[in-house]
Amino acid sequence: MDIFLLMLPLVLGWLLDKAIGDPVCLPHPVVGFGKLISFCEKRWNKGQHRIMKGGIVAISLILLTYGLAATLMYFVYAIHLWLGVVISAILIFYCLAGTTLVNEVRMVFLAADRSLEEGRAQVSRIVGRDTSELTDQEVRIAALETLAENLSDGVVAPLFWYLLLGVPGMLAYKMVNTLDSMIGYKNERYLQFGRYAARIDDIANYIPARLTAVLMVLSTGRLSLLGFVWKHGSRHASPNSGYPEAALAGILNCRFGGPHHYFGKMVYKPFIGSNERAVNSADMRIAIRVNQCTELMLVIAVACCFCL
Repeated sequence: MDIFLLMLPLVLGWLLDKAIGDPVCLPHPVVGFGKLISFCEKRWNKGQHRIMKGGIVAISLILLTYGLAATLMYFVYAIHLWLGVVISAILIFYCLAGTTLVNEVRMVFLAADRSLEEGRAQVSRIVGRDTSELTDQEVRIAALETLAENLSDGVVAPLFWYLLLGVPGMLAYKMVNTLDSMIGYKNERYLQFGRYAARIDDIANYIPARLTAVLMVLSTGRLSLLGFVWKHGSRHASPNSGYPEAALAGILNCRFGGPHHYFGKMVYKPFIGSNERAVNSADMRIAIRVNQCTELMLVIAVACCFCL
């Protein structure tokens, strides 16, 4: 029974994500995280000692999230066992972003099939780069890169931290990820204040990113691609993002990377792969199948770990 109650919230939360994704009509904890981060950034990202202030903000918000979540879990399970299961399942659902990510990438390719302008507008919803001058292929490549990278951030890493630290660990990871996505940039405004947020995110994603790449390769049965992943994954400017991107580039036999505009600045990303071929909707469907298979494999693996 205890094993069943450990597995049930995970399965229910995952099935909820599969069924409805992230409905815009529902309040989302990450929105609250974002408002809290924005409040702290506007208040303390000024004057001297910005690195120290940013570090204090990042660490405090992560610990606060974990502490509040742990307290909530303690009380809801104390009130009633099944109330704890339901609340845990809902919070797990909120921490997973697999279905929404897949739907967004699918919509990018459908929009790009209609027109370049529609493709640019659609991909701007899921990438941080300037999309106004992207070519059709750059739009599609950007969507595939994001699909691979966010498989780690939006699915594998939350499940990894759930396995280690339960629902509080999962929510704390979402705070880490939100901090990085909001203030972890190397531009004039955030270079100092967001330094700790970016570094903590690198640490939190170190194992999940590599685990994501391995699971993606395993989902295809082409174990020879692991050498490709380890060769190209480390070339990325990020210590983590390159590994899932390399896995997908190897699976699709295409090339990722190259120059992109971020916040008005040209950023040159090392190329991952060497086959500069055009990608199309068939590649998108393969990539989505790989994502979904990877996600399923990890959910089963985490559930099995609770049986040990």
